[in-house]
Amino acid sequence: MMLKTFLKGGVHPEENKLSAGSPVQMAPVPAEVLIPLSQSLGAPAKATVAKGDLVKTGQLIARGEAFISANVHSSVSGKVVKIDDIDDQSGYRRPAVIIAVEGDEWIPSINRSTELKRDCHLSPAEIIEKIHEMGIVGLGGATFPTKVKMMVPQGKKAEILILNGVECEPYLTSDHRLMLEKGEEILVGATILMKALGVKRAAIGIENNKPDAIAHISGLLKSYPGIEVVALKVKYPQGAEKQLIKAVTGREVPSMKLPIEVGCVVNNVGTAFAVYEAVQKDKPLFERVVTVTGKNFSKPANFMVRIGTPINELIDYAGGVPDSTGKVVSGGPMMGKALNSLKAPVMKGTSGILLFDETEARRTEVHNCIRCARCVTACPMGLEPYLLEKQVNNQVWDDAETNRIMDCMECGSCHFICPSSRPLLDYLRLGKNKVGQIIRTRVNN
Repeated sequence: MMLKTFLKGGVHPEENKLSAGSPVQMAPVPAEVLIPLSQSLGAPAKATVAKGDLVKTGQLIARGEAFISANVHSSVSGKVVKIDDIDDQSGYRRPAVIIAVEGDEWIPSINRSTELKRDCHLSPAEIIEKIHEMGIVGLGGATFPTKVKMMVPQGKKAEILILNGVECEPYLTSDHRLMLEKGEEILVGATILMKALGVKRAAIGIENNKPDAIAHISGLLKSYPGIEVVALKVKYPQGAEKQLIKAVTGREVPSMKLPIEVGCVVNNVGTAFAVYEAVQKDKPLFERVVTVTGKNFSKPANFMVRIGTPINELIDYAGGVPDSTGKVVSGGPMMGKALNSLKAPVMKGTSGILLFDETEARRTEVHNCIRCARCVTACPMGLEPYLLEKQVNNQVWDDAETNRIMDCMECGSCHFICPSSRPLLDYLRLGKNKVGQIIRTRVNN
């Protein structure tokens, strides 16, 4: 069988899927949770509770009022201690609802039965509203509000739903385990998303390093007409929307445009599972699967974790921080961010916690660029990272914009492949932030 993939760029980092054979375990409910009000790409939600309020698991505690925002729900039952700024995973101070846990009483509307519920009788508009009500965001890492993604702009037409089961980041296995353990729920979620979009066709892209997931999902498809599994060649960053669309459909999303321009809507398999639970079980998004892993970690594993759980408590439950640890990363090694504090909470976008030993965590010495063009060859967006680094360093923002710095997806392929160990991704992130500010100022004026 000829495996599909995207053609432009890409790299092959060591996979290190150490926790792939570890079934999802339920992490314990902590004594206290810190639930940030900003848990989606967009505006923070506004708190609907106050200090001293008693809340139940699944209760709305913050409303996403802006167009691009998401509701936030309590992941525990207990008393609101305070609403205060905390250090989030990036080290920034952000407002959060802090709840002292008392028992685990869920709101009565949540259907806690494990019985599969296939039939959905809601209209497309009702499905989209339910997705918003339950606080569903993209669980692949970007946390874009799913409601917004499902609202096809006037004049555009969705033709195919693509579910992202690629999980191309090294080490991470949360999506892999979810496909093995909740395959039917993911497929029902896919049919619900198809109904909301008005499409008859869906494809689930899965890389060929997960043959058990490909076989399992494929074996379930006879009951789900219109859905197919597309086996993909292993290549990073195939989980990125534009690369996945190219691999699955052959269509190319234009520069600075969204997937709907070529008739595609992409959702993560974890998002599809969350949609199933939201629409069929009335369960808000207040917990998710998180991989805790690392080469020196005692037992790499996958856990179902309540949002707001302090990361240090999750690591302690999973086996504790090894003495040799030099860095702890939220996410994978390519696009993840090093944590400023282990007291930061698990959020909706937390797919993994990765512990590097001191040797792995240390950056190698930076040398002069030798103009080898490996970064150009590796860039899946066809950019020239060596040139953009120089333009950002010299603050030539107009040239950086002309050379499409805003198309950078921050995948880190250039940084990974550079023989001179130049911090290309650091410069590209800095440049994107500055050029983005300039573009917003220009548009607003």
